[in-house]
Amino acid sequence: MAFHSILFETPGDGPPPVQPGEPEFFQDLNLNQFVKDATTGFEEYDLGPFFYVELHRESAVAYRQAVMRDLDDDDVLLCVQAFAAAMRKVRACVGEAERLYYVRQKQWWFHAATSVYCQAVKVFAAGLLDGRPRSGGLTAFSAWLADYVASDAFAMLERDIDAVRTALESVRYCYRVHGNAVTVFNFDGESDYGAYILEIFDRFKQGAVKNHGVEFRDWPEMNHVEAQVLDCVAELQPDPFARLTEFRTRHEHFLDETIAAFDREIEFYLAFRRYMQPCRDAGLPFSYPSVSATSKTIRCESTYDIVLAHKLSADKIGVVCNDLRLDGPERIFVVSGPNNGGKTTFARTFGQLHYLAKLGLPVPGKQAQLFLCDRIFTHFEREENTLDLRGKLQDDLMRIHAILA
Repeated sequence: MAFHSILFETPGDGPPPVQPGEPEFFQDLNLNQFVKDATTGFEEYDLGPFFYVELHRESAVAYRQAVMRDLDDDDVLLCVQAFAAAMRKVRACVGEAERLYYVRQKQWWFHAATSVYCQAVKVFAAGLLDGRPRSGGLTAFSAWLADYVASDAFAMLERDIDAVRTALESVRYCYRVHGNAVTVFNFDGESDYGAYILEIFDRFKQGAVKNHGVEFRDWPEMNHVEAQVLDCVAELQPDPFARLTEFRTRHEHFLDETIAAFDREIEFYLAFRRYMQPCRDAGLPFSYPSVSATSKTIRCESTYDIVLAHKLSADKIGVVCNDLRLDGPERIFVVSGPNNGGKTTFARTFGQLHYLAKLGLPVPGKQAQLFLCDRIFTHFEREENTLDLRGKLQDDLMRIHAILA
């Protein structure tokens, strides 16, 4: 069966063919800071563009909300996190294969990457079946993944991995060091010289003594001597290394595109969950908003500016929550009050609520009912830009004209 995306219910929802840029209103609503903080530590996934793509259908919003609800289940969450960690290990192995110099070592790291990949996929497939997610997204991906694990292509990859591993594990050799010369030869039943040495010195033991052994770190890099020894072993026993070379060529594109896309997209949810956590730890509520493309009623209880709350919660400072409501023909909030009384924060909160809802994410507050608007416009005071040679009034008028045009 086909699977499109864990973020976008249909191809019409996204991802867009051209990578989107940051929306114009992001700076006014402090959403640029939100995306920066939310994606810190997730740089390898390039999550920023996902935060720039708004959803325009109720069903598309519900699709993401259902996935987020699944991740509220610890069993599903731990399963997804374990898969994400395993895929990071796969990329690390592939990175070593590309970074290292000696060919046979590069081939071995590539083989290690495929081995970790297959194990991660099988464990994840089993974990999703056991976790029984309810969302359409994770349910569909679980079914697709089960088909993938049962496919001939995946079975062939596993067989080839095992065959190469078995061949390499069968390699046994000896080497003799005499002065500056190292002689490599096939193992022919020679006794364990290390055990012989230990046996000789065993007679000198006088009970428990301090261990003066030195721990050597196992660096991934090979030096030129190790590489030459390996080349000699490959000349003596060419078949296992020929299999390794053939494996690298045959399975160069082992990573399935659907799995790679899922691995990146699921981090969108994990990044937002991590961003929410300081607020949750401070006792601030989040809820899944009821979103409508027809009803313009807006109701939110105990809501707040998520960016400000994220900062204050980390600093152990309390956050002021607000209720807001628009019913029937009501369309406008008029907010008055003294300077630093929270007017701008309230306005930002209103915009943030609608944008987070359009991303299919939980919003700040105990409960929320929001209109699925088609566009968001903002006009906040900005510092005068001396480079454009425009006065502040002219700049304000031009920005408003751009909104109304």
